[in-house]
Amino acid sequence: MVLIYNCIIVGAGPSGAAAAYHLAKRGRSVLLLEKETLPRYKPCGGGVGSVVQEWFDFDFEPGISAKVDRIRYTHNLGDPVEALTEPVWMVRREIFDHLIVQHAQKQGVEVHTDTNVLGITPLSEGWQVQTSEATFTGSYLIGADGAKGPMARWLGLDRKILIGGAIEAEVAAPVPQPTTAHFEFGLIQFGYLWNFPKVDGHSIGAGTFGRQKINLKQPLAQYAQGFGLDLSNTVIHGHPLLLWQGDSPLDTHCALLVGESAGIVDPFTAEGIRPSLHTGILAAQYIDRALAGETGALSTYTQAVHEQWGQDLIWAKRLAEVFYRLPTLGYHLGIKRPGSTARMGELFNGKVRYRTIAQRALNRLRPVF
Repeated sequence: MVLIYNCIIVGAGPSGAAAAYHLAKRGRSVLLLEKETLPRYKPCGGGVGSVVQEWFDFDFEPGISAKVDRIRYTHNLGDPVEALTEPVWMVRREIFDHLIVQHAQKQGVEVHTDTNVLGITPLSEGWQVQTSEATFTGSYLIGADGAKGPMARWLGLDRKILIGGAIEAEVAAPVPQPTTAHFEFGLIQFGYLWNFPKVDGHSIGAGTFGRQKINLKQPLAQYAQGFGLDLSNTVIHGHPLLLWQGDSPLDTHCALLVGESAGIVDPFTAEGIRPSLHTGILAAQYIDRALAGETGALSTYTQAVHEQWGQDLIWAKRLAEVFYRLPTLGYHLGIKRPGSTARMGELFNGKVRYRTIAQRALNRLRPVF
């Protein structure tokens, strides 16, 4: 069986679902393929700037678990700093992602779950996608299958990425400070720990963004104890992080990469949801233009991602290399500095560019090296 669509999207996370929604809004026929049953659990801290509401015409309120307006930092479990921040949503990915998919379906997107993609074959004007269910044909193809997916490799797109790692646990327990997000620097090398509030408990985890593998379970358990949480009988989920390390092609013959498949994850904070949503929206825009006959629209997508995200993420990479090399110094000269938290909140909501924050921070840190 061969079915023809304007676009086939592999992966129903934020980037794939956003691309599907915005393409369908433009009147395009879209097939969204997802290997899991929806809604599906996705390990993720779940912090996303509220600015993303401006990119969609439906209400995200049903997908928000908590809203944070204060951040509390510690260094080696001491020396706390608290500050107000721009509003940041805390979401559970199984709810947040599925909400976008459901709205995409309302726009006419055809969604196939429990469907494994087995391979792809280029055609003169499109792609054939072989799945466990059937064979589908599309004029364009979007790879949105995340850090573990094969689409980037199958498309021959070699991304400049650093593979980091994170572990996380969901703990059902009262949250004393439901509008405060917690960050801990110093317990692990080249990374941090976090505790994000959710409506019914804690999302507590650890991430490392360096080149060496680090055992994260022991410091995570130690950090959890500070909140009165015992992880001994709690399921801990691990997942890789594809951290942006430089511009690389994100398009090829009638195909694009978006989100974490494109490596569009912040190498300093590991923020991924907001850039994933935005690259999905950009992909929809440029594939729509390609379908309308614009020559070179897909390469323009790559240029747009490089300009709107890549340049800033290179500054994030430079800041990470300096900050995490000497986290004690970075904590005292950066995080404890008045205004730093406010600027990071503005960053998460797109009100300030990374290059502005990083340049200021690096100017303060460089004299001590």
